[in-house]
Amino acid sequence: MRKFIEKNRYEILLVVQAAIVNGVAYYGGKLLSRNMYHRCLATGLDAAIPLLPWTILIYFGGVLFWIVNYFIGAGNRKGGHSPMIAAHVLGEAVCFLFFVCLPTTMARPEVTGTGLCDWILRLTYRLDAADNLLPSIHCFESWLCWIEARKNPRVPKWYKWVSLAIAAAICLSTLTVKQHVLADVAAGILLAEVCYLGAERFFRARAAGK
Repeated sequence: MRKFIEKNRYEILLVVQAAIVNGVAYYGGKLLSRNMYHRCLATGLDAAIPLLPWTILIYFGGVLFWIVNYFIGAGNRKGGHSPMIAAHVLGEAVCFLFFVCLPTTMARPEVTGTGLCDWILRLTYRLDAADNLLPSIHCFESWLCWIEARKNPRVPKWYKWVSLAIAAAICLSTLTVKQHVLADVAAGILLAEVCYLGAERFFRARAAGK
């Protein structure tokens, strides 16, 4: 373990940095918008999506996916910089601005089941207020993981498809556990695409200018 840490200390630092940025954006947004009016962007399509408590396992299982792919992204450096980590920082800043300037909320259903997943979901609702929804950070980070996998030449083809499947499953789970609405998911995916593209072009232009 010590040798692994010494060999990959820069990648580890980048992933830790990404986690810190995420925490600042998420909890900072909650703090600054707590007394503001929150809009609900739910539509009839959102109401038609069923509540599936078992998908809370996918929702939280995304953390392992993020760790793996962010570590991959941290190691994919061009000119000393990682497009994925740069895109993450930029995207989290955009999320923070939305959380503060356009706070949103949603109505959550009553969870009446008695199974383990129902209990986890009720606990999630209790600990995580229905705010900081647009864009969905869950979807933003998951889709960023898929972008890195598909663009990274060192990632094998089979894992590119696995990453797409996992990212899509996580995005869907945010809807089926009623943590987000369709607008949040779409915004998170779009934000990931735009931020990664922007980071790539910035570093490419910077390298060309040398």
